[in-house]
Amino acid sequence: MNITPDQIIYWSYGSFRINNTLVTTWAIMMLLTGISWLITRNIHPDKPVSGRQGVLEMIFITLNEQISEAGLQNPARYLPFLGTLFLFIVCANVATVFPGYRAPTGSLSTTAALAFCVFLAVPFYNIYDMGFKAYLKTYFSPNPLMAPFNIIGEFTRTLSLSFRLFGNIMSGEIIISILLSLAPFFFPVIMSLFGLLTGVIQAYIFTILATVYIAAASKNN
Repeated sequence: MNITPDQIIYWSYGSFRINNTLVTTWAIMMLLTGISWLITRNIHPDKPVSGRQGVLEMIFITLNEQISEAGLQNPARYLPFLGTLFLFIVCANVATVFPGYRAPTGSLSTTAALAFCVFLAVPFYNIYDMGFKAYLKTYFSPNPLMAPFNIIGEFTRTLSLSFRLFGNIMSGEIIISILLSLAPFFFPVIMSLFGLLTGVIQAYIFTILATVYIAAASKNN
């Protein structure tokens, strides 16, 4: 049994390898891009609101409310990043209902990359808001002696994000595999539903934590 999808190699040449994580990650990104284009191409403010547009607006409003409740003002500004993050993780997780599929979020390389995006987003948004010098001063708050601890906190926060998502998804896949081997005719449907619920919850937690981290940095100013 392969513990992570990184161990499933489709093609290799020297040190270069194309594994399951790489293939599924790019497949999900292309799928989301294609679906986004298809469902938004005919939306126009002058046209009557269709059912499809109504559903999109509900999702948009819900995400905005969640971002606002997490502490960020003007949530529409952060929605492109946080919404994309949420949708990617949700799609990556819930697709486990398909036989043979391995979620790329079960790979530490994927979760580390997602956490690194959050790590970059925190200074990006706050430097844009307050300027580089003002943001740099936040590392010396409440006094200069705290600078090393604030810097270490940035890195440990990123590590915790990546390991939390990786550990939850990987352990879930292992548990499901064990249960299916013990009772293959009873557990498949139950485990599929459980996997859907867990995948959505993990995507929500990751996105909310990213939102809180961005908001916390802005409040330190």
